[in-house]
Amino acid sequence: MILLVLIASVLIAGVTIYQYREQSKDYHADRLERKEEQIKQSIVYTIQKTTYPVTTENLEFIFMDEIYQIADVQNVNFNIYDLEGQLIKSSRPTFERDSISTCLSAEVLNNLAASTDERYVEEKSTAGDKYQASYTYITDTKFKPVGILNLPYFEDNSFNNKELKEFLMRLGGVYLLMLLIAIALAYFISKYITRSLQTVSDKLNQTNFEKRNEKILVDNPSQEIGKLIEAYNAMIDELEQSAVKLARSEREQAWREMAKQVAHEIKNPLTPMRLSVQSFERKFDPKDPDIDQKVDEYSKTLIQQIDTLSNIASAFSNFADMPAQQNETLNVVKIVKLALDIFQEDYIHFVCEEDEIIAKLDRTQLIRVVTNLIKNAIQAVPTVESPRILVSVASEGAQVKIMVADNGVGIGDEFRDKVFEPKFTTKSSGMGLGLGMVKNIVETYKGTIDFTSQEGKGTVFTVRFPKE
Repeated sequence: MILLVLIASVLIAGVTIYQYREQSKDYHADRLERKEEQIKQSIVYTIQKTTYPVTTENLEFIFMDEIYQIADVQNVNFNIYDLEGQLIKSSRPTFERDSISTCLSAEVLNNLAASTDERYVEEKSTAGDKYQASYTYITDTKFKPVGILNLPYFEDNSFNNKELKEFLMRLGGVYLLMLLIAIALAYFISKYITRSLQTVSDKLNQTNFEKRNEKILVDNPSQEIGKLIEAYNAMIDELEQSAVKLARSEREQAWREMAKQVAHEIKNPLTPMRLSVQSFERKFDPKDPDIDQKVDEYSKTLIQQIDTLSNIASAFSNFADMPAQQNETLNVVKIVKLALDIFQEDYIHFVCEEDEIIAKLDRTQLIRVVTNLIKNAIQAVPTVESPRILVSVASEGAQVKIMVADNGVGIGDEFRDKVFEPKFTTKSSGMGLGLGMVKNIVETYKGTIDFTSQEGKGTVFTVRFPKE
C-alpha cells in the first residue's frame, strides 16, 4: 500500500510537470502566431495605402514611421530584412540596435525558403531564458515576396512556474496525508493478518527439545494458519514421543556400556587371583620351611585384588547413587583444608589469601569434589621429576573459586572433549567416573567447571560455586 501511494505520487507529479510544460509550449507557440498574424495584417494595410512602389528597396521608406506605430499598437518589436537577409528597418530604439542581428544566417534563409507555409520559427536560449524568433515573407499586392518579417518572442514562464509550484505543493500535501493514512492502514491490517503468525512464531522460538512444549491454541484462525497450527501441534506430539523413546534408548545404552565397563574392570583382578590360587595349590607343601612366608605373600596378593574389586564397586556406587544434598553454611577454606589432610604427599600445597569464605554447600559433596580433583592430579604426576600440586581457594564476587593445578603430563587435544564423560579414562586402571561425578555435583549447584592444559607441562582445573 505504501509503495503504491509513493509510485502514484511520483507518476502524477511527473505527468503534471510534463502537462504544464506542454501547455506552456503550446501557449507560447499560439501567442507568437497570433502576434505575427496581427503584425502581418498591419503591414499589409500599410503596403496597400502607401504611395511608394512596393519593392524591396522602398521598404525602408514605406515603414520609416509606420514601423513604430505598428510596434506601439501591437506592443511588440519586430524587424524587417530584405530577401538577402540584410536588416532594413527595426522598431527598436537606436541604442538597442547593437543587439539586433544585421544579417540573417544562411540557415534561416534556407529553412524559410524550404518551408511549405513560407514561415520558419527558430528556437534559442539566452542567459537561461528561452526565446523564439519567427520569420515570414512580406509580399506586395500581387503576393510577390519583397522582404522578410522577423518577430522575436521571449517566453515568460514565471506565472506558469508559480502555478506549477503551488499545484505541486497542494498535491504533495494531499499525497503526504494519503501516505500517512496508508502507513496506518498497512500497520493495522498487517497486525491483523500476522496476529496468528506471530503466535506461531513465538511458539516456534520457545520450542525446546529437552522439555515439554505447549501446543498452539488460536481462536478462529484462517484456513492457511489453521493448517500450519495443526502441523505444529502434530509435530509437538511426535516430538514428545520421540523424546521419550530417545531418553529410554539413551538410558539403556548407557547402562549397557556401564555394565560392560564394570564387567571388564572386575575381570582384571579376578585373573591374577585365579592364577595365584592355582599356583598355591600346585606348589603348596606343608613341610616347606618357607611355607609361612609364601602363605603371607599369597594372602597379600589376594587382599590387594580384593581391595581393587572393592574400589570398583565403591566408584560405581558413588556415581550411580548420588546422595541428597544437605546444604549448610560452611567455611569453604576450612573444608578444603580438611579434604587435603587425607593426602600424605608432600608436594601438595594449599594457597588462600582469606581465612574465611562462607558459602551454602553440602560438606560431603564439596570434599568429594576436591578429593577427586586432587586424585586426578596425583595420577598425572607419577613420572614427573619434581611433582607439584597447588590447591587454591578465592572469592570472586558472588562465587567461590577452587583451583587445582599440577605440573603433570597434561591432556592431549584429542581427549579434551571427553574429559568429563563417564567411563572415559586414559589410565591403565580405574573406571573414569571421578571427573564425571565432579561435573555432576558442580552442575547440581549451578556452578561451572573447566580446565586448561598443555601437554607435557600440566593442567589446571577451575571450579566455581555460587555462594548462595
